[in-house]
Amino acid sequence: MGMRESSDTERHPNPVDLHVGARIRMRRRILGVSQERLAEDLGLTFQQVQKYERGANRVSASKLYEIARSLQSPVDYFFEGLEDTTGGGMAERGEPFVHDFLMTPEGLELATLFPKVSRQKVRRRILELVRSMAAEDAAAGVDD
Repeated sequence: MGMRESSDTERHPNPVDLHVGARIRMRRRILGVSQERLAEDLGLTFQQVQKYERGANRVSASKLYEIARSLQSPVDYFFEGLEDTTGGGMAERGEPFVHDFLMTPEGLELATLFPKVSRQKVRRRILELVRSMAAEDAAAGVDD
């Protein structure tokens, strides 16, 4: 039964692991650090960094501390925006979507650039534009 539980976990990563992994990826990309460079700094393979970022592998507390030092950020940065997952909160439903979004180059760039738009009116207009485009695609049955 132990192997079965392990494979279930691999197919359905924990929402917290997904969130932390997405935040590692975002911070690394913001700093312009490659997976290879981060892996080298941590004494890991770049495949291990990929697994952390995808949420496929859980990051230990000591490794998260090392990652935070390497990426010049406080440890709590990797938990920012994480809702309560114990009570069936937002993270359990929303994190896989957020993670998938941040794993795309466009999603990551949008997530990085959008907060830099300081005028609230412009941010609302961008959001309205994206909403209308999504609605048009949904009505037309466009997936891509």
